[in-house]
Amino acid sequence: MKNLFQTGNMLKSVLFFAIIMFVAPQSKGQQHKPAESGYAPVNGLKVYYEVYGEGKPLVLLHGAFMTIETNWGQLIPELSKTRKVIAVELQGHGHTPFSDRKLDQATLASDVEGVMKHLKVDSADVVGYSMGGSIAYKLAIQSPKCVKKLVIISSTYKSTGWRPEIAGAFKNMKPEMFANTPMKTAYDAVAPDKTKWTKFIEQMIVFAGTTFDIGDANIAKITSPVLIIAGDNDGLDKVELSKTYQLLGGDKFADMGAMPKSHLAIVPGQGHVSLMMQTKTISAYLNEFLK
Repeated sequence: MKNLFQTGNMLKSVLFFAIIMFVAPQSKGQQHKPAESGYAPVNGLKVYYEVYGEGKPLVLLHGAFMTIETNWGQLIPELSKTRKVIAVELQGHGHTPFSDRKLDQATLASDVEGVMKHLKVDSADVVGYSMGGSIAYKLAIQSPKCVKKLVIISSTYKSTGWRPEIAGAFKNMKPEMFANTPMKTAYDAVAPDKTKWTKFIEQMIVFAGTTFDIGDANIAKITSPVLIIAGDNDGLDKVELSKTYQLLGGDKFADMGAMPKSHLAIVPGQGHVSLMMQTKTISAYLNEFLK
């Protein structure tokens, strides 16, 4: 019991630090107004999206508890210089209404595909951060024609891809940990029904604490080139991450053969939250890989 109590307190401290350090700076970066925004009727929901810039389509999928602004605010102005950026807010997040529909990777990936169809986008490069990364993996597996290139930022396709203490921390999350935070403020600023906050948090806690595994065999079948970006101390199990890269055809001696189509970037001195603040680094990797 003592260890659980200590873990809960540790999570609370880390969570509040992450919210303060992540949400506030990112929200300042969103200075561009979307060229288009709206709701796509998908799978019984109205899924919110924003479109920026012109060019080849690039779909952005945010992390858990986040919005377009808080997750991608600093990157969208840079990416939209050369691309048509389509940013989606997943079920219950941001402008997209809360729903009692059970959350799972397959359904959320289907929602993303539905938004793309609504916008008449047959295929696109897809970038997912954290929770959005697991959704992006699922999208590439169940709808491979929708995904040209795939970028996974600080994410995994299975629960065991995280270090054990992360999985343990998810189980100790409580709705009250999120009260009176910038994350709550961001939600209140755009949510269509602010009274759903607690239900949304409870639903997300269940989702975050549910064991999942998209499957090694399925990852190995992904035909799209994949760029994995991770912080060296972002909570991902780096042994498992290396195995993931191998499943995607990476970890070769390229001097004696062709360079793999998938790439791996480990950014030094970065955690899960701080990694997304490295706008210049992330955008440089994206531009090089996607061009």
